Amino acid sequence: MDPETALEFVKHGATLLLLDVPQYTLIGIDTQMYSSGPNFKGIKMIPPGIHFIYYSSSNREGSEFSPFVGFFIDAKASQVIVRKWDQKEERFVKLSDEEEERYSDAVKRLEFDNQLGPYALSQYGDWKHLSNYITKDTIDHIEPIGGEITIACESEMVGKFCNTAMEKTLAEQLKNSKFSTPGKKSQNRGCYYTAIPRVVKHKGMCSKELTDLNLDKTQLLESILMKEYGGDEDALLAELQFAFIAFLMGQSLEAFLQWKLLVSLLFGCTEAFIKVMYYQLKCGFLKDQKDTGAKPEGVSALLDESWLSSDSFLHHICKDFFSLVLEAPVVDGDLLSWTRRLRVLLEESLGWQFQQNGAADGIYFEENDEYAPVVEILDDADCSNT
Repeated sequence: MDPETALEFVKHGATLLLLDVPQYTLIGIDTQMYSSGPNFKGIKMIPPGIHFIYYSSSNREGSEFSPFVGFFIDAKASQVIVRKWDQKEERFVKLSDEEEERYSDAVKRLEFDNQLGPYALSQYGDWKHLSNYITKDTIDHIEPIGGEITIACESEMVGKFCNTAMEKTLAEQLKNSKFSTPGKKSQNRGCYYTAIPRVVKHKGMCSKELTDLNLDKTQLLESILMKEYGGDEDALLAELQFAFIAFLMGQSLEAFLQWKLLVSLLFGCTEAFIKVMYYQLKCGFLKDQKDTGAKPEGVSALLDESWLSSDSFLHHICKDFFSLVLEAPVVDGDLLSWTRRLRVLLEESLGWQFQQNGAADGIYFEENDEYAPVVEILDDADCSNT
């Protein structure tokens, strides 16, 4: 990029000015990660729009890191967002309006230009794929009071909905972590996610009808869309993206559990939002993906190999979803195309195998599979007597 073009990006892009950042602090924006040096004071050339900022403080040697803290911003063109490190609370805090204006003017005079790292514009396309449905209204509706999302406040609620061996192990690790001690508990309520039922139950329905309703959750999805999102499909996709970003970048277990519920719901529908899922998995779960900011060693290892194992909930619901779509007698062309792309992505990147025709009905379920539907064989009389 030539100097004149770079200067235009500096002037018209947003700037995140971070004051008094301790050395070795991990600073992330979207899919990019920085490790702060002695002169680091933030990030420039940020494209206007929605972004996710996250950070993790370090000990003096840079060998141990605290849990990540993250928050969303809606950056305006030429806006300067200022945060200062509070040594006592070990987090970034806002300044008074007067101080922020003074620092903002200094940034616009390019006084901090040499101490600001450039936003990697080549990676902006990846970020847009992950966040294109999120709006300021989404953030205002879901974010916790104060805006900060962190796993350090979530240790008590993690074990409630952990089902697989991987999730139970993770919950135990968090329970025993030094960051989950009573002194670290927060009064923060957490994010205001939409309540998603895990099992659909309706009075007056026979067993077969309930089984069918839980196998194909299209009716449940339509009900939630109308009741919780006012019929706005984009709002549901925005929450799906919000939860995924808070989970992947912010390493929030509350966000993971919400993302899991939404994914399970959408994959339980014959017309799931497969394209959004394709880009999330392409960006977030590749074993050998190229560095998108050189994530340093020492980052909290929530996203280890266990997330990608065949024991993960994602493998189970993908297996069921692929069977549902690929073996259906009539399937929408776009849905079929994106389903095949997603299957190839998971098989080639993670080595997952999705067995076909492994059972009499063409759907293969492993023993003790918690995600396998319970199918009851009933006589017609069973329903008529309900």
